[in-house]
Amino acid sequence: MSKFWILCANTTRGALFSADSAIGPLTQLEAFENPDARLKDSELADDRQARVYDSKGQGRHAVEPDTSPKEREQLRFAHELVQMLEKGRVDHAFEKLVLVAAPGLLGMLRDNLHAPLKATILHELDKDYTMLDPQALRARLPERL
Repeated sequence: MSKFWILCANTTRGALFSADSAIGPLTQLEAFENPDARLKDSELADDRQARVYDSKGQGRHAVEPDTSPKEREQLRFAHELVQMLEKGRVDHAFEKLVLVAAPGLLGMLRDNLHAPLKATILHELDKDYTMLDPQALRARLPERL
């Protein structure tokens, strides 16, 4: 079992790292890609919008969705990442968790976290460090995790 898991992600990619000690080096466990988040709304969306009847009369009109197709794709990716973290927690694969995510994704991750997983979070950084190698990422984390 790794003592620490570090998730580093943005809306299009992510990587999961582990560290065996509070000052130890990072080892990459897994990489994640979300290429659909790079697509335009028009490439993700169904061309037809939902239609509803007016409350009075015979008129019908299109209904604007609450979230754009791109936002739904980003939310799906955040949910997928949280499910992976939750599985690790349940399997006792780590003791403490560090979240390093682009600000928008970090908010989506927080919205999907359940209390037991939240309790494992040691640090959160609202930065997009997905382009860094493990050594450079470790240099930007607190000296002691």
